[in-house]
Amino acid sequence: VNNYSRMSFNFGPTLLSWMEYNDPATYASILEADRESMDRFSGHGSAIAQCYNHIIMPLAGTIEKRMQVKWGIRDFEYRFARKPEGMWLPEAAVDLETLDIMSENGILFTILSPYQARRVRKISGGHWHEIRDALVDTERAYKCVLPSGRSIAVFFYNRNIAQEVAFGTMLDDGVKFAETLAGAFRGSKETGFVNIATDGETYGHHHRYGEMALSYALYHIEKNNLAEITVYGEYLETHPPEYEVEVWENSSWSCGHGVERWRSDCGCRIGSGEGWIQDWRAPLRGVMDWLSDNLTMLYNDRISFYTDDPVRARELYINVILERDPEIVDNFIRKITGRELPAEDKVNVLKLLEMQRNAMLMYTSCGWFFDEISGLESVQVMLYAARAMQLAREISGLELEDTFLKLLTRAPSNYFAYENGADVYMKLVKPVMIDPVRFGAHYAVSSLFRDYMDEDEVYCYCVSRRSFERLETGKQKLAVGMIHIRSRITLEEDEVSFAVL
Repeated sequence: VNNYSRMSFNFGPTLLSWMEYNDPATYASILEADRESMDRFSGHGSAIAQCYNHIIMPLAGTIEKRMQVKWGIRDFEYRFARKPEGMWLPEAAVDLETLDIMSENGILFTILSPYQARRVRKISGGHWHEIRDALVDTERAYKCVLPSGRSIAVFFYNRNIAQEVAFGTMLDDGVKFAETLAGAFRGSKETGFVNIATDGETYGHHHRYGEMALSYALYHIEKNNLAEITVYGEYLETHPPEYEVEVWENSSWSCGHGVERWRSDCGCRIGSGEGWIQDWRAPLRGVMDWLSDNLTMLYNDRISFYTDDPVRARELYINVILERDPEIVDNFIRKITGRELPAEDKVNVLKLLEMQRNAMLMYTSCGWFFDEISGLESVQVMLYAARAMQLAREISGLELEDTFLKLLTRAPSNYFAYENGADVYMKLVKPVMIDPVRFGAHYAVSSLFRDYMDEDEVYCYCVSRRSFERLETGKQKLAVGMIHIRSRITLEEDEVSFAVL
């Protein structure tokens, strides 16, 4: 049973890009689910888009917000072969500028927590009604009028049921789940709309067999005609908003303090260690902001040699990320520069854009969500920062890492093995950074045990063997060779000679 064909869902583009190559069968099933759902729900697909790499949108600048929305839409179109109707905001973190940019780009709706509704009134006019204790009617769509005069529809999910699904025992019993959903209507079933929003990992990861309970709940509702199953897009078409809403700006579904969880020690945590504090969050965001400003200045300065529209170049770069085919890369460079470039300049352009891509990735929200700066999520955003600084150094000779480390000393660690963020960086980030020589060493060692072809692809490198010989004597192996390597991402080329025993 393909659950996704019968409910609204979203996947992050970065997760789908991994799944496309590492679990192609599941990836194909997800795309098929959307096609099936269009037949089921009057031409409305069940898939909705997401901002590109799960950053907290209210904390981003205008250019980054536009990039996140445009890249998220383009990635969705590439995979699902249609335009998205809705878009999920990472952590449901919302502000009016972000909603306006979404509406400007054709997004019709989003989903928020009932705690994010500020006040409502009839579209036809009348007094505003303040919303207290999240007591907004979640059984209808609302129109949110934006500063530009545009508007977007907003759905608020049923928080009580969503909480029981995520943190209670609802997924122990598919029948109970179904009857709870069907019994939640406060108004007419003809016009009412019961909806919940939960993390995907709830079903099967947090709750073993939860995906089976979900599947049976949907089956039970349909078999017993308890209610009609629909998706947001279809419901919005048949039941356009009659009420207008104002939302609380700089609010989210997972932080009671707005969006402070991603920039301060607000008290929100998962409770990993007794007495742990999150004083590291503000310095980590501060150092990322400092780095982002410096990278943006470098990008704008250097890309001006090739194009007079640096923002458009970044927006179009998503097409290269999706398909790193040589012809697509060449067409992209011609489109943004208006001319043919020599190989060295192509490398520079791609490095500049890749630097800016990593500068966006280093704001991925999970880097701040958890309790400790040495956790894998915080380390991952520092890895993106390290790559961006590495590219900046290769492009211009600009050395940013020393200052970056000094600023990171202000981010204290709770774990005894690390003094602060700089210590975490030196022990967990610096040792795994890759350059052509390090890749050559990897190739050399692995060539003792693996039979590479003369022309091969290893991770993001194309490798051509110029010469190679492997000798075995007893328990000893010796490999000697020379390889030519080319990055499929930046097109940078290098040669490495090696001997490994």
